[in-house]
Amino acid sequence: MFSLNESNRYYLYPYPCDMRKSFYTLSGLVTNQMGMDVQRGEAFIFINKSCTSMKILHMECGGLVIYHMKLEQGFFHLPDMDTGQNRLKAQETFWNELVLMVQGIDTGKVKRHKRWRPDKWNL
Repeated sequence: MFSLNESNRYYLYPYPCDMRKSFYTLSGLVTNQMGMDVQRGEAFIFINKSCTSMKILHMECGGLVIYHMKLEQGFFHLPDMDTGQNRLKAQETFWNELVLMVQGIDTGKVKRHKRWRPDKWNL
């Protein structure tokens, strides 16, 4: 069953991704480039160079699932990322930020009010 929600952890791959990639090559990016394990259950977000297509790779009960969204107009507004000399591997993001990206809302212009989060979500 499809099960993306606020209880999942989300990681945004900080570089443009070829949207022809599928299960095995996206899993390879997670393992080799991001240094993470796709089987742990996190969701991994990939965006193409023009920010018009998004894929989310997620391990669910029974196997891998890819969610794919292709925009007919506009583009995804991504959060600010520092991809300088440290070569950022992945940026953790949250469910609400993913929803804002999909809805076309610029996350850089959204004001976030302080809320309590469980220890596993504190950055």
